[in-house]
Amino acid sequence: MKIVVATSGASGVNLGLKTLELLPDEIEKHFIMSENSKTVLQKEQNITYHDNSDISASVASGSFGVDAMIIAPCSMNTLAKIACGISDNLITRCAAVMIKEQKKLILAPREIPFSAIALENMHKLASLGIIIAPPVMAYYSEQQNLDEMENFVIGKWFDLLGIQNNLYKRWE
Repeated sequence: MKIVVATSGASGVNLGLKTLELLPDEIEKHFIMSENSKTVLQKEQNITYHDNSDISASVASGSFGVDAMIIAPCSMNTLAKIACGISDNLITRCAAVMIKEQKKLILAPREIPFSAIALENMHKLASLGIIIAPPVMAYYSEQQNLDEMENFVIGKWFDLLGIQNNLYKRWE
């Protein structure tokens, strides 16, 4: 299985990085980071990653055979571009490929409250089969700290991707 993890803009870039880190070793992983995401990350954590302007990267082609993509966090700007079919960077190009190839695409919008425009864009994308899965906590799993909260959200995303995990306490 090949999976692309991307981060775009919004605070919470660590969720994308942790998702990448927790993916099982047998999965081929690709990582894309938007410029705004790099800025946020540099403020939240001192790490530098890929160039989002390289739209000729392997993951930008349907023939490369990516199985799934998750954008976590997904900024409202990136979500709007995807909803309108704008693919002006590697993240949005890869998302467009996921849609045209009918592959699993998970968007994790993080900014709340959601405006009517954002909700309209999410509705449009959900109607196309894109999974909208913001990082929302559930209290039945009894998280005690931020790490456990993040594991819960990432575990739910892995469930959506069909990746077995024990990252959170499940409903009994």
